[in-house]
Amino acid sequence: MTVASSSRAEHVPVLIDEVIAALGIHDGETVVDGTFGAGGYTRAMLRAGAGRVIAFDRDPDAIDEGRSLVPDPKLTLVNERFSQMDRVLEERGIGTIDAIALDIGVSSMQLDRADRGFSFSADGPLDMRMEQSGLSAADFLNQADEAEIARVLREYGEEPRARAIARAIVAARPVERTAELAAVVRRAAGFRPGQKSDPATRTFQAIRIHLNAELDELEQGLEAAERALKPGGRLAVVTFHSLEDRIVKRFFRERSGGTPAGSRHRPVLADPNEPTFERVAKPVSPTERELAANPRSRSARLRSAVRTPAQAWKGGVQ
Repeated sequence: MTVASSSRAEHVPVLIDEVIAALGIHDGETVVDGTFGAGGYTRAMLRAGAGRVIAFDRDPDAIDEGRSLVPDPKLTLVNERFSQMDRVLEERGIGTIDAIALDIGVSSMQLDRADRGFSFSADGPLDMRMEQSGLSAADFLNQADEAEIARVLREYGEEPRARAIARAIVAARPVERTAELAAVVRRAAGFRPGQKSDPATRTFQAIRIHLNAELDELEQGLEAAERALKPGGRLAVVTFHSLEDRIVKRFFRERSGGTPAGSRHRPVLADPNEPTFERVAKPVSPTERELAANPRSRSARLRSAVRTPAQAWKGGVQ
């Protein structure tokens, strides 16, 4: 996620200094920006001395605009999910990678464009599709049954009023605009102006995560990064809510040999896999200065680790 400055071409990503420090880029190294967005991390990688940056983004708008945002011959833009990075790199004859950065979730570029439907700060069509194809948010809300909508809100938004909100959405159909959905959610949740948090935030997050299969993408992307990194390679991941952070925390814990011990009620089977990551850093959060400049960064958390020479695990995140 990024915050726009006075120039549309300049975006400052969340925790940028901390991410670049965790990546430890040396001159001439080949690195991956798994979530290009508006190119903020990529520019910083190039300034840090990267000899080549391969940047992925599933959003075709990001790739199309990236050619002018970061006009550098050392940059290769790829319109693909970051979970496919190891396959794409192999197909292009690119060897293992020195460093990888992943900035999970929706980008400021997507949030700030009302026509993409990711935010209720300005009215727009209920879309929320990162790849601009497949089922839209309006399609889902107008076709799914009440139980399915409630499940999505509860599972991906951690919404305590999921059933009441789902019932209200079904009663209000058809729901086609972001402002319509926000109003329905607020009424169902008993929202009053001036309350600290807007309940529509959780609903929008849940629907977006569901439509774009973001948690599955994150799990698969971590495994792809594990396969793509060379021994000594660095992986830095920035998340924006507890569901994402939990996945990254568990991945690094397991892959560094830190799987919790069992008990007599739930024994842990011997793990034949060797640790694939080491030097797992403590999580890093934004400074007060960054929070003041970019309130959207308030929930951001950076986790990073270094790849060992061990063979990549064949199983998924346990």
